[in-house]
Amino acid sequence: MKAFRASLLYFAASSAGEVGSAVYEKDGLLVIAPDDSGRQRVVAIGEYRAVLARYADLEPALLISHFPGRIIAPGFVDMHLHYPQLDVIGSPAEGLLPWLENYTFPHETRFSSPEYNAQAAEFFLGELLRNGVTTALAFASSHVASVDALLGQAQQRGMRVIAGKVLMDQNAPDGVRDQTEQSLRDSEALIARWHGVDRLGYAITPRFVPTSSAAQLAGAGELASRYPDVWIQSHVAENLDEVAWVRSLYPKARSYLDVYRQFGLLRPRAVYAHCIHLDSQDRDLMRQTGAAAAVCPTSNLFLGSGFFDFQAADQAGFLYGLASDVGGGTSFSPFHTMLAAYYVGREGQTKPGLSLKPAVLWWQHSAGAARALGLAGVVGNLLPGCEADFIVLNPCATPLLARKTTQAVSLDELLFSMIVLGDDRLVEATYIAGVPIRLNADSPPFQQE
Repeated sequence: MKAFRASLLYFAASSAGEVGSAVYEKDGLLVIAPDDSGRQRVVAIGEYRAVLARYADLEPALLISHFPGRIIAPGFVDMHLHYPQLDVIGSPAEGLLPWLENYTFPHETRFSSPEYNAQAAEFFLGELLRNGVTTALAFASSHVASVDALLGQAQQRGMRVIAGKVLMDQNAPDGVRDQTEQSLRDSEALIARWHGVDRLGYAITPRFVPTSSAAQLAGAGELASRYPDVWIQSHVAENLDEVAWVRSLYPKARSYLDVYRQFGLLRPRAVYAHCIHLDSQDRDLMRQTGAAAAVCPTSNLFLGSGFFDFQAADQAGFLYGLASDVGGGTSFSPFHTMLAAYYVGREGQTKPGLSLKPAVLWWQHSAGAARALGLAGVVGNLLPGCEADFIVLNPCATPLLARKTTQAVSLDELLFSMIVLGDDRLVEATYIAGVPIRLNADSPPFQQE
């Protein structure tokens, strides 16, 4: 059993369709202990003296790690990013399709090499941890080696990572294009090898409709039917040129999203990135099927794709959460993503509403994203029963941040200061299953009580 004393940020339990309200304890205590399987989970959280009193008779006495002036919060959940796009971040392009053709596809050919994957996976996971991301749903490339490298290294670190081999058998260049039947056999073999092993998961991953034949999409749907607890991930309605391309390929489909429905790819644990150019029927379909949207504001701004309609999503009541979309997205930092979501939410929306409140933005990148992934009560929060993935934040990590946060008179002001001014320097330590995996070398050691 381990205990951690600091200010605490977490979210109250919420019913389906509701946002969990933020809970902040100025002087709090988090207690974790292994479950029957040995996995560290939260067993108690709350005000320091109240929680400590529960363990007054414990022998030996509870050993407490004290982080004065720090905030312990749930590890962030990133609902959508691309492992093979590390080195295409910040590549200039006129839009999504030219960006894929000129940068993404050429770079992804490198991921056929186990040697290249070995160093790339280490760097990728290191960036997640450095930025406080403890759970991620990621695209690999179309190469089996990329999945094995990413999930293998995530397993070594004890991380909860979900990933899948990209399915892409048409409208793609040599080196990344796969073969229909072999791609489906490879996907099933990867499910058997990785899904449910330790904290890992597999996602059936057609890149997007234009790069998968009808046969490949049908095969993906059959896999999804046979393995209902695996995830599905793809893209939908990101860019108007892309939407027009799908319309030309499937002229009888009601919409882009409806193509996925026809192939059995809309259900709980199906996550579709972007969801910008949807209509009201599409949003209803998302809610009815239990599919979720991964909202990628830095990518959408960078590529000029459009603005996710938070108000319409809330009115329709479908699941969504925030995502970095590296490398179309411009940063691994959840703080940059939350700030971009704030910008996007204000654009053209005269009634900002609940979605733009700082605590809700934070929820969308933690407990809300976990719920959208079907992992509510498992990750993204610090309620009893949650896995012990958390971060230690230093709200005085930079001079300007310190000047601003020390003047905060409400939780919203404190959270918004960190959203606007924060980056990886704000994340002083990242804990995976109660173990510090990434510590800021410049930060002082914690104190033992």
